[in-house]
This record gives sequence, C-alpha cells and structure tokens, in this order.
Amino acid sequence: MTLDIGDSAPPFTLPTDGGKTLSLTDLNGKTVVLYFYPKDMTSGCTTQAEGFRDAIADFEAAGAVVVGVSKDSAKRHDTFKAKHDLPFTLIADEEGALCEPFGVWKEKSMYGRKYMGIERSTFLLDGTGKIVRVWRKVKVTGHVAEVLAAVQELSGQ
Repeated sequence: MTLDIGDSAPPFTLPTDGGKTLSLTDLNGKTVVLYFYPKDMTSGCTTQAEGFRDAIADFEAAGAVVVGVSKDSAKRHDTFKAKHDLPFTLIADEEGALCEPFGVWKEKSMYGRKYMGIERSTFLLDGTGKIVRVWRKVKVTGHVAEVLAAVQELSGQ
C-alpha cells in the first residue's frame, strides 16, 4: 500500500542529523513539508535542499516546517547540512521505515541498469499528520515554489 492524500502519516521515530531523533508526535500541530530525496551530496539533491534553505523564512512565516528524508546515515546528513548551511532536519531512514509506506522506494533505471532508489517525492502534512498534497517524480526546477504556494494556501496566506 502507498500512502496518498487523505491518509495519515505512519508513526515513526528515526535518527536525524545532529545525533537526535524525530518522531511524528514531535510534529503534532505543525504543517510539515516532508520531502524524500535520493542521496546527499548529489547535484539534484543539493539544488533541491538549497532551494528549501533559501525559502525557509517563507515556509516558517506560513507556519510550516521542512524535513528532508533519505537513506543516508545521520553522519552523512551532518556533513551535507554543514556544507550547504541547511536549516532544517534531515531524517536518516536507512532501513526504509518511511520510504516504504510512502511508496517512494522504487525500481529505477540509469543507462539500462536497473536498481532500487528513492523516487524524489514531497508530501504536505497538516497539523494532524494527514497528507493533504502529494508530488511524485519531482523535477527540482520550480518545485520549492510550488510547494510553498500550497503551504501558503493551506495556511490561508
């Protein structure tokens, strides 16, 4: 089963950058931009993360928190955050506890070689943890602005 609009996000407690953990319950009452990306330190993922970084004040003004998720380790997230001055939490989903239920762990193909990886996807959660918007197979260009517009619409801005 893949989660979609109207579904509730599954409960989780996972490691994050900075040696911390994050639980769904920590996000209660907050609008959450939960974005899944393939890998730290790659060009598309860096561009996407920097886009969220550059718009973070606008997301916060609309009452939203941004959380990135990949299968990279928390230590690798620390390096990625420091290198690109990222002001939001990165979840280390090494075992796929979030990737699997959100349906973002997919077979991919590059140069004819098939492999499993994260399909770049974003989910907008309301303050109760319900999914209110979904973007799958995300193209980096213009995506942050589109998500911000949805957050502002949800907050009535």
